Amino acid sequence: MAGAEDGGRRFDRFHADYDEALSRGLWVSGESKLYFARERIAFLAQCLRTLGRRPASVLDFGCGTGTATPFLLRELGAQKVVGVDASERSLEVARRAHGTERATFVSVDRFTPDGGFSLAFCNGVFHHIPPAERAGVASMVRDSLEPGGLFALWDNNPWNPGARYVMWRIPFDRDAVMISPGEARRLLAREGFEIVRVDHLFLFPRFLRALRPVERWLSRAPLGAQFQVLARRRATAA
Repeated sequence: MAGAEDGGRRFDRFHADYDEALSRGLWVSGESKLYFARERIAFLAQCLRTLGRRPASVLDFGCGTGTATPFLLRELGAQKVVGVDASERSLEVARRAHGTERATFVSVDRFTPDGGFSLAFCNGVFHHIPPAERAGVASMVRDSLEPGGLFALWDNNPWNPGARYVMWRIPFDRDAVMISPGEARRLLAREGFEIVRVDHLFLFPRFLRALRPVERWLSRAPLGAQFQVLARRRATAA
């Protein structure tokens, strides 16, 4: 995938300053990347409990430096997490920081979908994929899942001005083509997924954190800075 290779080279250039650049962008929210990683996966864990699902194996597609890995293991109770990314330098950081017998990291060009994962997680990746290549990536994720496996696609909400401003502040996000919740939903539906639910999170910055308990009651409204499309691989997917 040419887009994945280009993205990998871009993030190879930024890997040493990735956390600093991301922190500068997120500064306006008053929170760190760890806050958002933890809250995303805590919300996903709640969704899975509602469905009565406990994933044994998780694919973290576009894992970057592995920020989500500890939360996927702890919050979801996964026995195995495999992180996949196009940036080899980011993967080196992930291996040093989070690599264990239960958490491994592999380059996307060495990854072969085998239909063995019970859950795929993806955050902030699709806006870096050229629109013409998104269907191919979605089908790769689909083929990585067992029939009935779940895909949690998270991305930044283009209808939220705060999300756009944060991306403008981050050098590796400035030229990204954002994907809307509706576009993500239609993409997955075309590529062999059944949409389970769509939610929006991260409405209130830190200085309004007293209001955050109401966010989950508002999650179906397209207001938050990020959205999650939770989808299930159809048993008949090609």
